[in-house]
Amino acid sequence: MTVIQVQALSKTYGRSRGIQDLSFQVDAKQILGFLGPNGAGKTTTIRTLLGMLRPTSGTASILGLDIQKQSVEIRRKVGYLPGELNLYPDMNALDVLTYFASLRGITLPRLSHELIQQLQLDPKKPICKLSKGNKQKIGIIQAFMHDPQVLILDEPTSGLDPLLQHTFDGLILEAKKQGKAVLLSSHVLGEVDRTADQILIIKQGQVVAQRPLMELKNQAQQQVEVEFAALPPLHRLHNVPAVVESRIQGNTVVFTVTGNMDAFIKALAQYEVLTLRSLSANLESLFMDFYKEDSDVQRV
Repeated sequence: MTVIQVQALSKTYGRSRGIQDLSFQVDAKQILGFLGPNGAGKTTTIRTLLGMLRPTSGTASILGLDIQKQSVEIRRKVGYLPGELNLYPDMNALDVLTYFASLRGITLPRLSHELIQQLQLDPKKPICKLSKGNKQKIGIIQAFMHDPQVLILDEPTSGLDPLLQHTFDGLILEAKKQGKAVLLSSHVLGEVDRTADQILIIKQGQVVAQRPLMELKNQAQQQVEVEFAALPPLHRLHNVPAVVESRIQGNTVVFTVTGNMDAFIKALAQYEVLTLRSLSANLESLFMDFYKEDSDVQRV
């Protein structure tokens, strides 16, 4: 079931670029990794979806609700963590969470206490004395605590240590298992790599890639490190269609291979190979492929 549906959505600021003709969807039981550098339009997209900005053109809905006509109802049903979290400095964590719950017309849910324990947050400590990571924990808890059907998370693990980043991964994977839809905007590419099913990459406000993560990886260039007993005539391997580049160090060669690996493996079989190691394409390398020529990104 489609939970977030976006069709040709645009937002401009006079002559400034915002987002242009974005179309994508997020289904139930799905985590969409939303990627792009600062200024690509990620936060503009999220704020537009939540009714904080009015789109210039296009349409979008969340849970079948129109983002312009039913934005208040959407915000009731969505768990949202903004990229820039502002909290009342003189309150403690428990008071802030109780206040956020009251804004939703509910008492502080039991789930919030479970999350406080899970994220190791001191609920009685004043906000002004909390580290950035501990403030971020409050943001995560308030997004999850009312058990929303949709989670929209903008840089959710900013400031968290690696152990708590792992805990967060577990939270959104469990949310997916429960049938929730998750839109995850993050600069922590390893986090997206570990959790997302689909990847949406935007560049200068436009979609440049949207497909399943594994499909994206399978289409990417792969690096294969091969140690030979004796270095073979490399011109033979260079002529194999799959090889686009090679780096030599002693008897070890790192080949950059694209497309079908079969011809490359058959070419290797003619020589004595001591070790072979695949340096699998990760999300960071894929992301950099899309942005290596991008030198004109302005913050939006």
